[in-house]
Amino acid sequence: MGNAIKVLIVDDSAFARLSISRELKSAGGIEVLDFARNGYEALDKIKQLKPDVVTLDVEMPDLNGLQTLEKIMSECPTPVVMLSSVTGSGTQATLRALEIGAVDFFLKYTLANPVGSGDEADTLKNKILMASKVRLTRREAGLPAPPAKTKPAKTPETRQPATTVVMIGSSTGGPKALYQLVPALPADLPAAFLIVQHMPPGFTDSLANRLDQLSGLAVKEAATGDVLYNGTAYVAKGGYHMVIEKGGIISLNQNPNVCGVRPSVDVTMQSLPAVYGKAILGVVLTGMGTDGTHGSQLIKQNGGQIIAEDESTCVVWGMPKSVAEAGYADLVLPLPRIANAVTAILKGQNQGANDERSRVLIS
Repeated sequence: MGNAIKVLIVDDSAFARLSISRELKSAGGIEVLDFARNGYEALDKIKQLKPDVVTLDVEMPDLNGLQTLEKIMSECPTPVVMLSSVTGSGTQATLRALEIGAVDFFLKYTLANPVGSGDEADTLKNKILMASKVRLTRREAGLPAPPAKTKPAKTPETRQPATTVVMIGSSTGGPKALYQLVPALPADLPAAFLIVQHMPPGFTDSLANRLDQLSGLAVKEAATGDVLYNGTAYVAKGGYHMVIEKGGIISLNQNPNVCGVRPSVDVTMQSLPAVYGKAILGVVLTGMGTDGTHGSQLIKQNGGQIIAEDESTCVVWGMPKSVAEAGYADLVLPLPRIANAVTAILKGQNQGANDERSRVLIS
């Protein structure tokens, strides 16, 4: 099939293999190379067939999805899209897979309709397309989960309402980027943090819990009525837009999708200037599309600042590219340098690592 994207489907369910194959074969430019019924068979076929992308079930007997993924990343690095359930164990395993190196995931229950469901079929095809463009490097097998961080308990009397906000937006590749960025942020920074990660319902609570375990910051899934406090990060709930209202109070809604997604980075960003003026720092990380561009424009127009992730560390250089090319980024930095830049700006230092020349954010 010429330059078609070659896919290996790994799943212990014959129905799932058939359903995925049917969807992908109907898409132009995608070729299903073969199937594997378990992790051991998958590893052999990846080495033999060298697919461009692997779809990998999270829950399999013998060698499960996570164990298989670790071996793929160490022995034969290949872009992987995980097939996930929405059970508690399924969401945790999926987030761990993204931490290990999976490019993205697709909800397995959408395969229940054997003829596909239009938008969902297109979503799977787009994820395969994005994954095929990712280049991976070999990593050690059995990557350990980072240890949880301890943090002092804060009583309501010791928490300070935020007068400055850091808004972090991400999509494809975002969970892994957040696992690196958020734990690197000092817990004593004088700001509240808002995180909008494109993710379906059922996953954002697990994402928030995992970030809370890893970070000195307190991290929680946002709820309507939450007040923004310094040293706390609020993750937008899957399926809901997150808006910040007067007094720094969170409001969630299910208004129509913006940029094709809900939660949307733009929606949250655009609610901030009316409450926080110029005391806003936007950070746009890896992701497909343009979500965050209009919001960054509004933040800039009101005197705030924007950091965009550099192409060199993005899984998909889409959202930050759009922001940078529109001229809204004050800094374009690789992911490992973003935490230091955020810290420098929030602590009023006029210099960032490697002469980044961060401007001081005046609240």
